Amino acid sequence: MASFPRIRHFFGLVLLLPTLLACEARVPRNAGFVRTHGPHFVLNGSPFLFNGFNSYWLMHVAAEPSERYKVSEVFRDASATGLSVCRTWAFSDGGDRALQISPATYDERVFQALDFVISEAKKYGIRLILSLVNNYNDFGGRGQYAQWARNAGVQITSDDDFYTHPIIRGYYKDHVKRVVTRFNTITGIAYKDDPTIMAWELMNEPRCQADYSGRTVNGWAQEMATFVKSLDSMHLLEIGMEGFYGDTMSERKQFNPGYQVGTDFISNNLIKEIDFATIHAYPDQWLSGQNDNEQSTFMQRWMTSHWEDARTILRKPLVIAEFGKSSKDPGYSLSVRDDFMSNVYRIIYSFARSGGTMSGSLIWQLMAQGMDSYNDGYAIVLAQNPSTAGIMSRQAQAMTALSHLFNGLNAQPHGTVSHDQPILNGSNHHRHPWGRPHHARRGHHHSSSLGRRQGRKSVP
Repeated sequence: MASFPRIRHFFGLVLLLPTLLACEARVPRNAGFVRTHGPHFVLNGSPFLFNGFNSYWLMHVAAEPSERYKVSEVFRDASATGLSVCRTWAFSDGGDRALQISPATYDERVFQALDFVISEAKKYGIRLILSLVNNYNDFGGRGQYAQWARNAGVQITSDDDFYTHPIIRGYYKDHVKRVVTRFNTITGIAYKDDPTIMAWELMNEPRCQADYSGRTVNGWAQEMATFVKSLDSMHLLEIGMEGFYGDTMSERKQFNPGYQVGTDFISNNLIKEIDFATIHAYPDQWLSGQNDNEQSTFMQRWMTSHWEDARTILRKPLVIAEFGKSSKDPGYSLSVRDDFMSNVYRIIYSFARSGGTMSGSLIWQLMAQGMDSYNDGYAIVLAQNPSTAGIMSRQAQAMTALSHLFNGLNAQPHGTVSHDQPILNGSNHHRHPWGRPHHARRGHHHSSSLGRRQGRKSVP
């Protein structure tokens, strides 16, 4: 195990940097693409750890030019808070303000709205994870693809044919190609050449009722991941997984919240073209009949098991791509949500500090002021929630400081430090720079669409 003779010097740097880092986060830094090196993200050759957010609605709102200030407001406030990554939709299939009106037919007005979203993200130094289709029916989803095939006279058994029918797979590939190769009318840069985009996401929360083993989704993900990489070898790619375990390691199913959804966290993320793994976490929905302590225990086990798998089996970065606390939950209060977020952030920081495989998180979700009709219960308006904004800002500072710490250790004359080694040798006691100690324990959504205006997320 590597020793760190100068760790005290660098840990002091962690505590002294917050003001500098908060200012630095507001400076656009889109000079390079985010890449992976083993189980770590790197940016311009240096470690990249982050705190970020979801705002699924950006393109949809920006399609109305008079509403674009809301996109700018969220990016401005997020950047000022130190948030550096945003996940959002690059799809809207059929329906209101559709990007894809019908297969391969697009509304240029809505595409220009996505152009605006990317250009504003670049302006405020925020990188984007762009999701390419929804599992759920909100904003079309795979159900819309299946309906388009039926309308064309294709015999479709269920929406799960999305994963297997060649006609529907062709529809999806056409959409992927159209988005990935899009030329941005504002920036003048093709999407595939724009480092503002951190990663593509194949689907928001893939699920398959026809095959709970995960093999059907695995075959689809392999085909589509290969296709995306054939179009764009520069950007990172992830699947959009919630983290449910399947048949590859049946003993891991004990960590599922009592059911499977047709995905396999292990085999799906072992696909070579998939660059990093994601999990989502909604104990308030998945375990709605259990109390806060039981939900907290589940959250600890859920995060720990996936961190261990990402570090030892997948050897890829892990991102908690969605988590949150709904105002619709029984007993909800702002302090309850703040405590929940603080605890999750402490766990993330603890794991990141133990090697960097746990690379960041994206809260569900940020909104601008005056967006009550979009509120699914999880909305956070930074300007109206200073306590929550402070928690998010301190986490952003802590994660960025860790990036500097790792980079400094790598630069030591004693040689390169492996990030697979914990920062504190021989101890599970990790102190978050802005919170009380968290003792890591080893072992053992949101609404259904993420366009969650429809309410709580559906579960089996």
